[in-house]
Amino acid sequence: MRTKYADLSRRHFLGLGLASCGLALGGCAPESPSTSGDTPATEVKAPITVLNGAGATFPAPLYQRWFQEYNRLVPEVQISYQPVGSAAGVRQFVLETVDFGASDVGITPEETKEFKRPFLALPMTAGSIVLAVNLPGIKELKLRRSVYGAIFLGDITRWNDPAIAQDNPDVSLPDQEILLVYRSDGSGTTALFTKHLSLVSDAWRNGPGEGFSIQWPRGFGARGNEGVTAQIAQAPGAFGYVEYVYAKQNRLTTVQLENKAGQFVAPEPEQTARTLGAIALPENLVGFDLDPSGENVYPIVSYTWLLLYQQYANSRQAQVLREVLNWILEDGQKFSTELGFIPLPAATVAKIQPLIGTIS
Repeated sequence: MRTKYADLSRRHFLGLGLASCGLALGGCAPESPSTSGDTPATEVKAPITVLNGAGATFPAPLYQRWFQEYNRLVPEVQISYQPVGSAAGVRQFVLETVDFGASDVGITPEETKEFKRPFLALPMTAGSIVLAVNLPGIKELKLRRSVYGAIFLGDITRWNDPAIAQDNPDVSLPDQEILLVYRSDGSGTTALFTKHLSLVSDAWRNGPGEGFSIQWPRGFGARGNEGVTAQIAQAPGAFGYVEYVYAKQNRLTTVQLENKAGQFVAPEPEQTARTLGAIALPENLVGFDLDPSGENVYPIVSYTWLLLYQQYANSRQAQVLREVLNWILEDGQKFSTELGFIPLPAATVAKIQPLIGTIS
């Protein structure tokens, strides 16, 4: 099926090639008449446009796929993304050491005060946070809200605890210590998960609380979603929170969680998409519902945001960003499902598109 981006590379080549005359040379000189009809005209090469971004590890597999696919369409656009964690990504964006940032929690009011110029926080995709476990021979496990809250608080420490066994009567649970793994870096995934724990557990809300980085009651830390995933994969008895895509790609067993309606729900695409559709975004497009009501909804689903300046000193960068973002909304969403993310609802896309046009 042909889209408006099918001939993007050719149009971008011509447009940037013409723009380079004024930007790089200060004006194009007229072409000298050829002394021979056999002399070929010199080909005008489009300049390379480079964009650098950093931030959340949650959407990193999708962002990197998007930028790779776009580079195949438009080779003269090169976009680098470093998954350093939401906290570090926001910090680099505030300090203006990157062209764009990425955060799983958008921008907090405190962070907004640090900005020197207008910016946008645009939801680009969404995903679910799952609890993953390494229990050899066990492929299905259910945990109610009070139980997984108690595990992270350190009140339940062994896999054959009666509180776990009551909801898993047909599972042979080992008499083995629960090895908790958490994020050691400043993390949007941690911020989202601890926000959820604070909603379902009074003890958690009044204890460790929520944030990019907290004091965990027990367990050991690993850096990034990839680090937590690796630790769970290699240690029998391990248990931790990761973004769904990382668990899926590494074939980890994911837990069915009890939602507010009292149902045990797996993080399957249909359930997570239903959860996302119920999230109401405010005017600034940063909104959450980390303990949603309704049946058959998976409880820990969230958007993740790209952070962009509204004005760039380099007009060519602004133009490229507008084109890349529109491509992501129109053609790039298909890669979301393929990788295990949730495509944006049509209503959300309609809110984002006008804002992209304000980038200059």
